[in-house]
Formats: sequence, C-alpha cells, structure tokens
Amino acid sequence: MTKPVILCVDDEPMILDTLRRLLRRTLGGKYRFEFAGSGNEGIKLAQELIEAGEELAVVISDYMMPGLRGDEVLKVIHHLSPHTMNIMLTGHADIDGVFNAIQYAKLYRYISKPWENEDLSLTITEAINSFQQQKQLADQNFQLQEMNRALELLTQDQANLIESLGKTERKYRSIFENALEGIFQISPDGKFINANPTLAKIYGYESPKELMSSITDVQKQLYVEPNRWDELLETLHERLEISKFESQVYNRDGEIIWISESARIVNDENGDILYYQGFVEDITERKRAEAELERFTSELFELNQSFFRFVPHQFLQYLGKDSIVDVQLGDNVQQEMSVLFADIRDFTSLSEQMTPEDNFKFINAYLSHVEPAIAEYRGFVDKYIGDEIMALFSHSADDALRAGIRMLDLLAEYNKTRRRTDPTKPTYRPPIEIGIGINTGKLMLGTVGGKSRMDGTVIGDAVNLASRLEGLTKNYGVSLLISHYTFVRLNHINEYGIRLIDHVQVKGKLEMVSVFEVFDADPPDLRAGKQATKTMFERGLLHYYLGEISEAIALFESCLEQNPQDKVAQIYLTRCKGDI
Repeated sequence: MTKPVILCVDDEPMILDTLRRLLRRTLGGKYRFEFAGSGNEGIKLAQELIEAGEELAVVISDYMMPGLRGDEVLKVIHHLSPHTMNIMLTGHADIDGVFNAIQYAKLYRYISKPWENEDLSLTITEAINSFQQQKQLADQNFQLQEMNRALELLTQDQANLIESLGKTERKYRSIFENALEGIFQISPDGKFINANPTLAKIYGYESPKELMSSITDVQKQLYVEPNRWDELLETLHERLEISKFESQVYNRDGEIIWISESARIVNDENGDILYYQGFVEDITERKRAEAELERFTSELFELNQSFFRFVPHQFLQYLGKDSIVDVQLGDNVQQEMSVLFADIRDFTSLSEQMTPEDNFKFINAYLSHVEPAIAEYRGFVDKYIGDEIMALFSHSADDALRAGIRMLDLLAEYNKTRRRTDPTKPTYRPPIEIGIGINTGKLMLGTVGGKSRMDGTVIGDAVNLASRLEGLTKNYGVSLLISHYTFVRLNHINEYGIRLIDHVQVKGKLEMVSVFEVFDADPPDLRAGKQATKTMFERGLLHYYLGEISEAIALFESCLEQNPQDKVAQIYLTRCKGDI
C-alpha cells in the first residue's frame, strides 16, 4: 500500500527546502513528500498523483507565485480531489485571496510567513487527521449507501440476496460497534436513534442504551450553547453535505468537554429527512493544550512588552535581533541618526526644595508630558540620565527637530498646571525650563557592559556634540539649538524659524561647528521679533566674526530696539562693547 502524499507548492527554493526538512523531521517515513516550484507545476503533479491512484492528503501552497496564485492552484486541486486538505502558507495573501481559497478550495487553514515550526507541524498533523477522518467517513457512508441501494433493489424475486445483505449488515454493525470515533443517528426532533459504545464512553455513560435513555433532548441536555446544534443543522441544510465543527458539551457528571463533530443528512426517496448521522471525537485534551499555549503566548507577549519598556524594540531592530534574549555583549552597528538631548534648567535648585519621593514624582510627571512627542515623530528614548532625555531618530533630521519643538510646546502646556500666583507661598511651583540640543551624524549603536550586566547605548562624536549643544542653550538663554550637520539635512527648512548664532570648536577636534537657534516654540511676541530681525542679527554676527565691531554694535542695537527680549543679541552686544 502506497503512502499518503503531502504536496508543497512554492516558487522559493529556500521555502521548499525548509518545508522538506520540517516534514521529514516531524512526520518521518509515514508519508511521501512531493514538491513543486510553481502553481502550474503543482497542478500537473497533483493530477498525475490522483490519476495514478495516490492518496493526496495535504497540499501546502504559497499565495504569490508567478503565473497562478495560490488560491487558484488550491481551487483546481480541490476540484480534482475534494477530500484533500488545503493549507495556504504565505506572507503576501490579501483578504480576497484568503476568501477565494476558503470558498472555492475549502481552505483548511491560512498561516502567515514567517511561521512557527510547532504551529505549522500541529496544523499539518491535524489536517492529515481530518483527511483520514473524512476518508473513513466517506468509506463508511459509501458502505451505508451500498446497503441502502441493496435494500431498495430487494424484491420477492431477489430473496437470494438476503444472506449477502445480512453479511453486509453484520459488517456495518461490526464497524459501528468497534469504531474509535463516536457514531450517532439523531432524529429530526433531536432524539438519539442509535449510538455506538464509543459515543457513550465520550459522554461518560456505561452503554449506548444508558446514553439514549438518559438524553431525550440532545440540544437541551448536551450542548453548552444550544444554538450550536441549530447552527450545525442550518449549515447541513444549506450545504447538503458533510459539515464539521467543534462544540462544548456536558458529560454525564456535568463537566464540560470539547468535541469535534462531523454530520450529514440522510433523506428518504422523497427527499424528506430521515435522520442526522455523524461522528464525534473527544478533543478536550487538545483544547486544553491550545488554551495553555495561548496563555503562554500571552504571557510571553506581556513579558516582551515589559522588556521593551527598558530596551526599545527599535534598538533590537537596528541590531537585527528578534528578541531581547538574542542580544549578545558587543553587538553593534553603525548608523546615521539625529541625536536629541533635553535637560531641565537648574534642576539641582528645584530638587533641593523637594523630598526624594517628590523628586521622583516631579521627574516622572515631567517626562510623561514631553516624552510622547518623541514617539509621535518616529523616534525612541535611548536612555534617561536623571532628568535628562537622550533620544534617537533614524528617519530624518526633520523628525528630530519637530519632536524638539513639540516637546517645548507640551512643556508650555504642562507649565500652565504648575503655576501658582504667589512665589512667597509654600504652594508656589515655578515653571520648568529645558534646553534641547540636536545633532546629526554617524554613530555606533550597540551593547556595552560585563558578564553580569550590559546595556544598550550609542557612541560617537555625533552624540557628544548633541550633548554640548544642549549645554550651550544655557549660555545663550535659548530653548533649542541644532548643529549645521542637522541644518543641512533638513528637508523642509523653510517651515522653521532658524537663525545662525555661533561657531564653536568641538572638544578634542580642530573643526568649527556652526550652531543654529530654532525659535518656533518661543512665546509669540519673542518669536515674531526674532523672525523680523533675523537678517539684521545674522549680518551683525558676520561683522562680529570679521572684527568689524562698530558695524556689529549698530546692528545688534537695532535688533534690541525692535526686540528687547532677544537675549542672544544682548550677549553679542555686550561682547562687542567689551572688545572696544
């Protein structure tokens, strides 16, 4: 006797090789495996197998393939072999493709790539079991139909066939009594007509007679959800074919068990319903295992979510890792990113007025208000250093700048809740001021530490410069500074209020870095004043660097006449007068 065949159809040789190793490892020598590299090749191979009398048990097909799609392949194979179990295994199926496969190819299950080997193995095993059950049910129904045909042809002139029919009936009775599945016949009004010993055992009864005498209304006495029986009957009447579904039922002791049930309608010669006939399998243990797996998966998901609160999932993605457990000490990658540092001004003075507990409440309240702006613009927090935030942005420099502006806007809203009218009272809470520095460049992202503890971090001159820019915000009394490395990478530079305010030398390097102030988050009057005097201020800055102090003084004084709150113009005016 030939082995049942499992056919795999996929245009990717690597996928076929993976399936080949998985099937051989999982199912061993029980089945024969065939592989096709396209939809047309799969149909041709399936047709050859069926014409040769082979049992085509399961077909596993990709969806997106050159030529025929997976749903079209499965539809053709289903037409050739209706009992074959069809599985769609793909990462590109759309809803229409899945629907077509379910409707026209009787899709057993759809599994996304990449798959879990254990889930795929379990699905294939269950599909094989379903194929064998349907084949057994079809064989048994065929035998019953043969008996019915024989009875219909029985006449007085054919009495010599009675002995042959008796043998057939005894054969059927033997199958009925010794089947491993529960077999039933139920009247249209929901009463047992017949039941085998296995069915009685599944429901916890000693014999079929005890089962049938105790259960007088199948729908009301057995089904946890009575409408499930109505659902099965409705499906049977609509499809006029074997239908299968899973339900929860009560056993003799009132405990809930799970069953898998297949049923069909048996009609008389006029098309009226005689009874419902079907098979029942106890799947309680399988359901418990599935529930345990689901619980474990849920707990694992929650654990991963907890890890992501300490190690951002973006960090793992850059390192090419799927899970935190895959990260090794020394893993690293070079990446161009924008680095944002944000720090509270005069935090030491603020914290000295609070208890340790109040300090933590204050920091967490502040961070919870401004941190969402980072995620809003596709960044992630690399670390918190006390009250300081360090965030990374890999998509564009605009994301980092917009996040910085948004953080300042959110801080202004938060400060409204902190205001107290009288600074002399204990309840007074001064508004918070922060400085933000942003730089863009190449950096190394990876893990550092030792055997007992490691941490993810970024290293490089780009990080150091961003930190220094944040520090310079205190010197100039501004909220947001960016380097020229960030400035030249902005895609929408005209959308921001930006002006050049300095050239600084990077610590440890000879090169000078241009520093730009972004004043979009300033109060409206100050912002308007800086925008109006932007050209004048930058001309004054040019004269200052050229040593033309008198010209610089005139321009800075003009800036301050129009915008007296401009602290940077005041700083340069003071410098100029000090140089005279």
